[in-house]
Amino acid sequence: MSADHILLVDEAAPGIRVLTLNRPDKCNALSTALLAAVAARCRAAAVDTSVRCVVIAAAGPAFCAGADIAEMRDGGPHAVGEPERQRQWAVIEQFPKPLIAAVEGPAFGGGNELAMLADIVVTGANARFGQPEVGIGGMPGDGGTQRLVRAVGKSLAMQMILTGKPIDAGTALHSGLVSECVQAGSALARAMEIAGEIAAGAPLAAMAAKQCVLRAFDCGLSCGLALEQRAMLNVAHSKDRAEGLAAFLERCTPRFIGQ
Repeated sequence: MSADHILLVDEAAPGIRVLTLNRPDKCNALSTALLAAVAARCRAAAVDTSVRCVVIAAAGPAFCAGADIAEMRDGGPHAVGEPERQRQWAVIEQFPKPLIAAVEGPAFGGGNELAMLADIVVTGANARFGQPEVGIGGMPGDGGTQRLVRAVGKSLAMQMILTGKPIDAGTALHSGLVSECVQAGSALARAMEIAGEIAAGAPLAAMAAKQCVLRAFDCGLSCGLALEQRAMLNVAHSKDRAEGLAAFLERCTPRFIGQ
């Protein structure tokens, strides 16, 4: 199946691009081709000024069951650390614009790791999140051991990774893995509402704020505060900042242009 079929792309609303994983017969398993397609679309959206927010969703009852096991078996031990696959993950991780994941059903292994690359995760009440790799003699290898502990804390991360047992949507919400839990089947609709709010804002400010928040995970407080100050000053010199201030004083809706 071509990349055009395994990943659907929709300009769903002004400023919003929806990427839909479309391997429902394989529970949207992340084959190398699918991962490459997601990375390519993220790369394109990063330089497309019409795109202000990207939403990742999935066709069928599962968000993503993880890596393509048959592909891993056929590729042998080196398949899991294949350099090109790691580069695709890096492209998604480094996507500079707001990224939202709308999760329904299972998000296991690489599916959970993909969701954790999103800045905001909205889940349906039927979703489950897990790192079940130990069950087939493996372990998380696309960020699961590092990002999950940052998201939910050591104890729950250890339990999920060492037992391979998933957590439900309510536990994911309570632990901080996701930001909202909505009625089953409504995750994409709610993600689109949030994306619309983001797309209506100033894109330069959103990108700068995203980078500052992400740096909080890998630098100390003083370093992070210095980065925040530099980013804020850069944004302060933008046309959008002037537009926002003028619109506030004139009590009208600002029209941000991304400059």
